[in-house]
Amino acid sequence: MVPDKSAEAPGLLQSFERRFLAARALRSFPWQSLEEKLRDSSDSQLLLDILQKHEAVHSEPLDELYEALAEVLTAEESTQCHRSYLLPSGDAVTLSESTAIVSHGTTGLITWDAALYLAEWAMENPAAFIDRTVLELGSGAGLTGLAICKTCRPKRYVFSDYHGRVLEQLRENIFLNGLSVEPGVTPPLQHPGCGIPDLEKPAVTVAHLDWDLVTVPQLSAFQPDIVIAADVLYCPQTILSLVRVLQMLSACRKDRPALDAYVAFTIRNPETCRLFTAELGQVGIRWEAVPHHNQKQFPYEKPSEMGMLKLML
Repeated sequence: MVPDKSAEAPGLLQSFERRFLAARALRSFPWQSLEEKLRDSSDSQLLLDILQKHEAVHSEPLDELYEALAEVLTAEESTQCHRSYLLPSGDAVTLSESTAIVSHGTTGLITWDAALYLAEWAMENPAAFIDRTVLELGSGAGLTGLAICKTCRPKRYVFSDYHGRVLEQLRENIFLNGLSVEPGVTPPLQHPGCGIPDLEKPAVTVAHLDWDLVTVPQLSAFQPDIVIAADVLYCPQTILSLVRVLQMLSACRKDRPALDAYVAFTIRNPETCRLFTAELGQVGIRWEAVPHHNQKQFPYEKPSEMGMLKLML
């Protein structure tokens, strides 16, 4: 079957839009696909649109582009930026993120690809979250949780992390997307266009959670119906601490039905993943691999192998 070229242009333009709003590096944009599209004499509509926009500008646009580029190159670099991630509904999650991978001694101030992967899975499986209490371990910048709050209608959402600066930025991002944190936190003015109708807003909590110090009573107080985590399998010590928390969450259940937990990760080192599953086996936590889904909703930093496990706590 011949591809529908009329449908290719909107998809290409949407790819540019998603990467632009997420502040991705220019080298990651689909320039080759654009060039091939423009060279295709059988479909000149995209080129025609560009030319019409060019003709609508009465001044020489290249001069303006060079001036803008010069300003960017000479400007002092900011340590923070705003990124927007488009959702299937047409809404967006807008986040304040660090411009550096490591900032303030932590990697939790940016959105990692596993958070995108878990958010995509959640939006494809909203029934797992509707009217339920969600506990997220290692929320970081907040992308996954905010996407779930905006699209999956949870009853309550508990964001958690341990680093002070991460928690501060996390609260800012929650307010930026039209949610408020309970209890006793006064939100600033909501960002235009990022509101959620009051009837659909979940109760939101931000918890300081140190995996090495947290106790069973503290975890039990959250009363989660489902637990999630993204990109938390990056070193042996962290894995041991995470398994400790999962074991305690399992102990909270006692005579109640098993608690489902979903852990998404980028497969950087297969040994790290094997260590995690081995430690789960040591403490008697059953697990199964979650089938891969199409990574089409968000612009990823680079092609990587992703994985996700479902745990029965």
